[in-house]
Amino acid sequence: MSTPTMKLLRTAALGGVLALGLSACGETSQVPVYEDGKYSGKADTRPWESAEFKGDKAAWEAALKNRARGQNEYNRGD
Repeated sequence: MSTPTMKLLRTAALGGVLALGLSACGETSQVPVYEDGKYSGKADTRPWESAEFKGDKAAWEAALKNRARGQNEYNRGD
């Protein structure tokens, strides 16, 4: 008593479930492998050692305070 439309709908639903089930099987481990005593990441530099501040920590701190002051809603003008 099923119509061709119902068969098509059932087949499409089964195909969707099958595709979702198979996509879950392709999960690979994303955990990094650590070696004792070795850091495998990139070397970090301090923020004030950029070309903008040229190693001047005081200038970096002043720029940071100025930026924070500009983000304070109470200090902004209308």
